[in-house]
Amino acid sequence: MQTIWLSGAEWLAVLRVGLGLWWLESWRHKDKKGWFERGTGIAWAADVAGKHRWPVVGKGFDRIVAPRPKVMAHVVVYAELALGLGLVTGFLTPVALAAGLLLNLLYLVLMIHDWAEQGQNAMMALISLVALFAMSWQTWSLDAAIGLFR
Repeated sequence: MQTIWLSGAEWLAVLRVGLGLWWLESWRHKDKKGWFERGTGIAWAADVAGKHRWPVVGKGFDRIVAPRPKVMAHVVVYAELALGLGLVTGFLTPVALAAGLLLNLLYLVLMIHDWAEQGQNAMMALISLVALFAMSWQTWSLDAAIGLFR
């Protein structure tokens, strides 16, 4: 493989770190007080799920998320932080990539009718898939430094 400036493995690490920074920005810009104290994030998602074109989405939301809004708010917000930190540092990278892919697919399904969200989630999912199958933790990662996931 020929590349310019960096090796192929290093470019994959750049992609992984960039995805991690994207997750960190998603976490940073959230109104945590709104999410944790007023339940704004889960309330917004409940509204979207309730109007969803696929009834299974609303039913799944009502069964899994609605009964525990505070817990789910923390899960969503801190999952984005954990994904960002894991990908930027390259720690437990395949776990972070798989979890991020799953979270993006959940967001993608929930926001199926919002084209702006679709682009972001589709691209983040694609980057996760490429970084996972290309084993992007081989370079510039704590995983490589401590010998995990060889």
